[in-house]
Amino acid sequence: MKILDIKVMNGPNYWSAKRYKLIVMLLDLEELEEKPTDKIPGFIERLQALMPTLYEHRCSEGVPGGFFMRVKEGTWMGHVIEHIALELQTLAGMDTGFGRTRESDKKGVYHVVFSYHEAKAGIYTARAAVRIAEALINDEPCDLQADIQELREIREEERLGPSTGSIVEEAEKRKIPYIRLNRHSLVQLGYGINQRRVQATIASTTSSIAVELACDKEETKNLLEASEIPVPRGRIVYNEEDLKREIDRIGYPVVTKPIDGNHGKGATTNIRTWEEAVEALAAAKKYSRSVICEKFITGRDFRVLVINYKFVAAALRTPAAVTGDGKHTIQELIDIVNKDPRRGYGHEKVLTSIKIDDFTMNILAKKEYTLETVLAKGDELWLKPTANLSTGGTATDVTDFVHPSNVFMCERIARIIGLDICGIDIMAEDLSMPITENGGAVLEVNAAPGFRMHLDPTEGLPRNVAEPVIDMLYPPGSSARIPIIAVSGTNGKTTTTRLIAHIVKQMGYKVGYTTTDGVYIQNQLMVRGDCTGPVSAEFVLRDPTVNFAVLECARGGLLRAGLGFHHCDVAVVTNVAEDHLGLQGIDTIEKLAKVKAVATQTVWPEGYVVLNADDDLVFAMAKDVSCKVAFYSLHEDSTRIKAHCATGGVAAVYEQGFISILKGAWKIRIERVTNIPLTFSGRAEFNIYNVLAATLTAYVRDFKTEDIRQALQTFVPSPALTPGRMNMFQFKHFSVMLDYAHNTHGIHAVGKFVNSVEASVKVGIVAGVGDRRDEDIISLGEESAKIFDEIIIRQDKNLRGRTEQEIIDLISEGIRKVDAAKKIDVIRKESEAIDFAIKNAKDGAFIVIISDVVPDALEQVKRYKDIEDGAVVESV
Repeated sequence: MKILDIKVMNGPNYWSAKRYKLIVMLLDLEELEEKPTDKIPGFIERLQALMPTLYEHRCSEGVPGGFFMRVKEGTWMGHVIEHIALELQTLAGMDTGFGRTRESDKKGVYHVVFSYHEAKAGIYTARAAVRIAEALINDEPCDLQADIQELREIREEERLGPSTGSIVEEAEKRKIPYIRLNRHSLVQLGYGINQRRVQATIASTTSSIAVELACDKEETKNLLEASEIPVPRGRIVYNEEDLKREIDRIGYPVVTKPIDGNHGKGATTNIRTWEEAVEALAAAKKYSRSVICEKFITGRDFRVLVINYKFVAAALRTPAAVTGDGKHTIQELIDIVNKDPRRGYGHEKVLTSIKIDDFTMNILAKKEYTLETVLAKGDELWLKPTANLSTGGTATDVTDFVHPSNVFMCERIARIIGLDICGIDIMAEDLSMPITENGGAVLEVNAAPGFRMHLDPTEGLPRNVAEPVIDMLYPPGSSARIPIIAVSGTNGKTTTTRLIAHIVKQMGYKVGYTTTDGVYIQNQLMVRGDCTGPVSAEFVLRDPTVNFAVLECARGGLLRAGLGFHHCDVAVVTNVAEDHLGLQGIDTIEKLAKVKAVATQTVWPEGYVVLNADDDLVFAMAKDVSCKVAFYSLHEDSTRIKAHCATGGVAAVYEQGFISILKGAWKIRIERVTNIPLTFSGRAEFNIYNVLAATLTAYVRDFKTEDIRQALQTFVPSPALTPGRMNMFQFKHFSVMLDYAHNTHGIHAVGKFVNSVEASVKVGIVAGVGDRRDEDIISLGEESAKIFDEIIIRQDKNLRGRTEQEIIDLISEGIRKVDAAKKIDVIRKESEAIDFAIKNAKDGAFIVIISDVVPDALEQVKRYKDIEDGAVVESV
């Protein structure tokens, strides 16, 4: 078998508009195409022995063991690999269950699709699943546990920590979108101007001064002491001399910890001898030059969590420990504890496995123990100096037992420090009585407190402590989203996107939009190039100045990674025409329509899809959506439009020279097309379609008709506003039009306009694209021959898998089919083809440049115009 390609979907996609995280592996079964599983001796027995848990996979049979039934009956290896991939992730603590395997357009080559939690783990799983299947086929050894452990390590390295992860999960429950801004814990909640950020459990609302204070143990202690909060006696020390002086002052036992440490790093508790104190100082100084030495308070270790200055939860923490039974060694006791099914690797389970480290060995050495020591029955041995869950500690929820006086004190501490998400460490015998009465003390105040002990305590009630964080970031009545309009289709997307963005901007919004020529934020070009994929969409949605997004969504990005958003308010589909067929498994126009329809399936129920009723494939998309539908048509008497409006539907039509809205039986005229510059006085039929789509979109967004009218009147096509879209240049003796039309459908649309132009001769500069089918390139030649009197064939910069001569021959074949005597010149370089056409232009000629590198071609034509106008001097 051979893996041909692996793609990572992270948004609504061709395979599923509801399941965003999918791995799509293109797999060539090679000779195994002729060998289903029932033809491979011993395969099912080896598979069952290696992965018995696959029994739970129901598959199409719908019952436990269903997948094994399919394997026994005979199924193809791609299907088996899909299930191995799903189970591998589940065994590694990433429970997931969606998969499908579909044959591609090539025999023996399959799309193996399965869900994932972490992209890097998904990619590893794809390769591992193929390797495991090959080992089973060949009856070779396979180290399944090694793959599972590798996946666990990838999971821990890649995923959000339990605290940040819980906040993101709570946000998702409330349909609040999120974007992970780095590989660590920095996450954006919401879009555009309504975004908030969290990093671990520090929020964008958290005071940086408060964080600085909390990280400075001495300053925190001083502030609390000045506010009559009970704290341990102690001071900062820098060396052994300072340490000796402080211990003499406060007496043993003491605690040492780095002044700006966190999560227990470098801390040592219950120090009772000078030798221990010197070791502890050295351990703390690994993390900070300044070390705090304070009186060790006896009691139990409690953590209180305060969010938005309100008490939320409290937990009793206990360090990792073992209890002797008089039989087993310390090492054996640790191994027994680690067999607890609640313990796992990293954060995969409620508890973390106990690992032996330097801290453990130091504790053993102080007690003159080794790992081979047998503890007496009932003797408890703490294996870590701190009670962190990440080092194997346990937590017991005590939220319901905290005394009101302690609740008041903790809420007051959060206010004193200024921390809106605050973890308070208290040492006391009990929190059910005021710590001022039982000798307890506040040890630390923590910024970015861990949530795990509250979310999944070892004992007691779990507390959804992420809920008050989201309540704080997004109080009732506030929104995390901004309006999103998605524009899809084969042709007309960019012009429609730009026109919608123009209308929205006229309404006073700060618009971010993406097109084939760049990303724009408030009409400022931020990124140049084809920006119609998910990365560009996220660029707009990450921008904190944007409060409205209009996103062009092209086929390439959708197939490569899915959409860059999960939901939108309006989805527009302009048309579906034969283009890019044969690429990335999309070999029919029906499959292409399914790609274009993905955005329509992401619209909120209260939103709209805006569909071209004159296109059969686009019109059919209406039956698969779960939102409102609006249609547009060039024909008022369209039976589809009439039937839609008869049921109270909304539509836009071109009637008697007007762009009009139909709402039930009512007609609302917006503007004459002759007053809309983009339509070129009604001669550019394809732009009338674009105007209808944009007008209808604006109307269903409840924009006022007079505002829509004004926006249509002020959207003037030009190289600056619509680069590469019917850019007209009037020279003294001839005219030039530059357009991006890059397929037969687009050339045909341009041809309708060219036919309305009076000219002595119509010259077309055209090119084929190497990654299209032969018939597509020939068709482009045929369409060009119907439009132009003379044709100049040039070449794209990127030949995309063909030779120049192949493409030229195919275009020429199409031209000759229509007119064997048609005048053809072949000038391979685009700039030289433009030079030739302009320098040899006849009086009254109309030259049409079909360009793939629009900025370069525009600059070249503008330079000729400037020379003619005398703005620049022609160089010799």
